[in-house]
Amino acid sequence: QVQLVESGGGLVQAGGSLRLSCTASGRTFSSYAMGWFRQAPGKEREFVAAVSWSGGGTLYADSVKGRFTISRDNAKNTVYLQMNSLKPEDTAVYYCKTGPNIATISSFGSWGQGTQVTVSS
Repeated sequence: QVQLVESGGGLVQAGGSLRLSCTASGRTFSSYAMGWFRQAPGKEREFVAAVSWSGGGTLYADSVKGRFTISRDNAKNTVYLQMNSLKPEDTAVYYCKTGPNIATISSFGSWGQGTQVTVSS
C-alpha cells in the first residue's frame, strides 16, 4: 500500500500563494492518478484537483479553476498543488489521494494525513 505525506500548508493572507506537496512511498507511484481534496470545519470533504499517472491529464473543481494548478514529478514520487489568489473560503485541511484514474479519483485508494491551509482576510 502506498503511504502519502503532505507538506507545505500554513497561514497566508488572502490573495497570497502556497504550494502543497505530497510525497509517496513505494515504487508504484507512477501507476496511479493523484488527487487533492479538502475539508473545511463542519463541511464534507470535497474534490479539488486530479492529475493522471503521466501528468498529461488534469481535472479541477470549478471553485479553484484558474487559481490552482496540479502537477506531478514521477521521478520524485511527488504531486504538487500550486495555489494562487487564495481566498478565505479556501481554508481547509488538504489531503492527497491515489486513485485508478482522474475520472474515478474519489473511489478506492490511499489517503495522506492532511495539511492545514488557513487564509486570512
